[in-house]
Formats: sequence, structure tokens, C-alpha cells
Amino acid sequence: MRKIDVVAAAIIKDSKLLLTQRGYGEFKDKWEFPGGKIEQNETQEEAIKREIKEELNISINPEKFLCVVDHDYNTFHLTMNVYVCSILEGHVNLLEHEALKWVELNHLKDVDSIDLLPADKLVIPFLKEYFKI
Repeated sequence: MRKIDVVAAAIIKDSKLLLTQRGYGEFKDKWEFPGGKIEQNETQEEAIKREIKEELNISINPEKFLCVVDHDYNTFHLTMNVYVCSILEGHVNLLEHEALKWVELNHLKDVDSIDLLPADKLVIPFLKEYFKI
């Protein structure tokens, strides 16, 4: 099975978490943490900064490594490294996604109502623990 390593950003602003909706591909319309593949000779932190700049046109600070989750999809195995991030500069501009939503951190217990990708769902318990929700 093909193995894909990615980084994802749990971007927090004003006690809210940013989620983005995929606008293309096999998982179109599903919600996710923004991010993407790590390029050769790139650190995870460099990758997350680059991906978020490319996808959302903002500069972020990966403040804390949150977790790594693994999930087997039908055609590949995903390893996702997730960082809690803050926005350094810019306003979110959707360059690849079709929508975004800011979820109140204290509403993470209600996140089951959001159609998150399976691997992204695995991150929620880590966020709840990190933010003591």
C-alpha cells in the first residue's frame, strides 16, 4: 500500500479552530485540517508553513506539535503530523478549498456533526486534551 506523509495545521484564532472543505478529488466536500505533503529535504515545520501559505495565503507559526495519526484509506496509508498553529500575518484566502469554518474550541465535543475526513477525526481527542475541553 502506498504511504503518504503529510503535515496539518490546527490553526487557532480567538479560541476558534479553522477547518477547510476540500474542493476537488476523491474527498471533495469533506472537511479537514489544512496542510499537505512534505517535500524532499523539507522539515515538517517548513512544510506546514509552505502548505498553509499556498492554500490559505497566510503566514503561520507552528507553536506546538500536537500529534501524529495514522489511517488506512482504500488506496493508501496516511501518516499525518499535526501542529497547533497561530496566524502571524495575513487574512485567510481560500486558494484551494471551497469553504472554511471557524469552530469554537469549546464546541469540539459537537464536531461529530461535521463531515471530517477519517484521519482528521482522529485529531479531535488530542485537541480536546490539549485545550482541556
